[in-house]
Amino acid sequence: MAKRLIPSLNRILVEKIVPPSKTSAGILLPEKTTKLNSGKVVAVGPGLHDSNGNHIPVSVKEGDTVLLPEYGGTEVKLGDKEYHVYRDDDVLGTIQD
Repeated sequence: MAKRLIPSLNRILVEKIVPPSKTSAGILLPEKTTKLNSGKVVAVGPGLHDSNGNHIPVSVKEGDTVLLPEYGGTEVKLGDKEYHVYRDDDVLGTIQD
C-alpha cells in the first residue's frame, strides 16, 4: 500500500520502528531503553532544485534506517499501517547495522 504514495520534492516516507518492550527471555526493559526514535525509509521524493536550477537529490534511499526527531513529521495512515512523512532536512542521521 505504501508504494502507491510517492513523496513530493525532498520528503521521505518513513515507517517507524517500534523497539521491543521486553527481551526474548521475557525480561521487561525500562522505558528509557525503548526511546530510540528511528524508522525505515519506505519511499523518497525526487529532490529539490536550488536557485540556479541544479538538482539536489534526497540524502537517503529506500531501505535506510534513519534517526528521527522526537517531534515533527506528518502522520499518514495507509490501509492498516501508520507512516510518517518528513523533510530530508529533518532526518538527524542514518543508522548503520
